[in-house]
Amino acid sequence: MPIVAFRIDPWSSEAVKEYEKLFKYFGIRPFKEVLPELRKLAEPHLLMRRGIVFGHRDFDRVLEAIKNNKRVAILTGLMPSGRMHFGHKMVIDQLVYYQKLGIDVFVAIADIEAYAVRKKSRKEVIDLALNEYIPNYLALGLDPEKTKIYFQSNHRTPYYRLIQMFSRKVTIAELKAIYGEDLETAKILAALTQAADILHPQLPEFGGYELVLVPVGADQDPHLRLTRDLADRFSNELGLTRPASTYHRFMSGLQGGKMSSSNPESYIALSDPPEFAVKKLMNALTGGRPTAAEQRRLGGEPEKCPVYELNAYHLVHDDSELREIYEKCKEGKLLCGKCKKETAERLKEFLKAHQEKLEQMKELSSKIVPRPRF
Repeated sequence: MPIVAFRIDPWSSEAVKEYEKLFKYFGIRPFKEVLPELRKLAEPHLLMRRGIVFGHRDFDRVLEAIKNNKRVAILTGLMPSGRMHFGHKMVIDQLVYYQKLGIDVFVAIADIEAYAVRKKSRKEVIDLALNEYIPNYLALGLDPEKTKIYFQSNHRTPYYRLIQMFSRKVTIAELKAIYGEDLETAKILAALTQAADILHPQLPEFGGYELVLVPVGADQDPHLRLTRDLADRFSNELGLTRPASTYHRFMSGLQGGKMSSSNPESYIALSDPPEFAVKKLMNALTGGRPTAAEQRRLGGEPEKCPVYELNAYHLVHDDSELREIYEKCKEGKLLCGKCKKETAERLKEFLKAHQEKLEQMKELSSKIVPRPRF
C-alpha cells in the first residue's frame, strides 16, 4: 500500500491515534526491542518501561555510541504558543533522564515557526519562551550549565548557512510527498529550519557531535524523515549523519481529544494554582461507566481515561502501585470519584513542589538565553 494512504501532518490539530501504522508505513521500530540493551546501561525511564515511548529510529546507535564513549547530543524544540502543560512535561522528563546519562542537551526555541506558521506576534512568542517555557524546563530538572538553549531567530551564522544549503538538495515535489499539497512558504522555511536545528550540533562550530537524538511525538516524524534524507545528501560535503529519534504517545485532553495549548480546558498547566488544577481534574472525563453499579459489574476502562494517563505518565512512579490502580479500575473495585480524589492529592503535591522551583528559575531564564533584538 503506498505511503500516501497514511500521512502525518506536524501542523495539524489532530492527534495521531493509529500508532501501529507508523511501524507499517514509515519504518519506525518498536521501542521495546531496545529495552534489554538500555537496561545494561541504566534503568529505563518510566515512560519507556510503560510503553509511552513506543517507537524509535536508530536508538540502537545511541546505545552503541554511549558504550563507546562517543559524543551524543539530544535536540528538542519548544513552540511557545501557549502555556506549558503536562503534555510538554513528557519531553522534558526524557531530556533530564538523558542528561544524567551524559548526553548534552540542545533546546531550540521555535520562535520563527511560531511567527511564520502559527501567526503569533514576536513579542508574545519571546515573552512566553523566557517567562513560561524555559523556567519550567529548568524547574523540571534540566541543568542550565549543561543545556544549550537558543532562539531560531538568534543563533550563530553556520546554523543559518545550513538552512540555505539544505534548500539546494530538496525539491517541492519531495516536500509535498512528505507534508501534503497544502505547503505554504512559511512551512517550507519551518521544515528546513527544523532540519538545521536537528543537524547543526554535528558541525564543528557547535561541538562536532557524532550523533543527534530527537525525542518527539508521533506527529513530528515528517521532520525526521526529511532531516534523515538531507543528512544522507550532505554526508560527503558536510560529514552529516542521520539523526536517531524516539516517539512517545500523546496525552489525551481532559475533555477528550487532543491536549492542546490553544485549548485551556484540555490541559493542566504547570503554573496553574493547585486548587484550580484540582478543579479541572475533578471535571475531567474518565474511562468509567455511566453508573457506579455498572462500573462495579463491568469494570472501568483506564486505557481511555485522561485521569489514569496523568498518573501513568507523571504522578505515580512506582510500577506496582500503578498496576494496582489499573487492575482495581478494570475489576470495578476503584470508582472514578475515589480515583480522582487520590490523583488530586498527588497533583497538588507535585504542583506545590514544582512551582516553588519555578519561581526561583524565572530570573535565571533571561540570564542564560539572550533575547532577540527584534
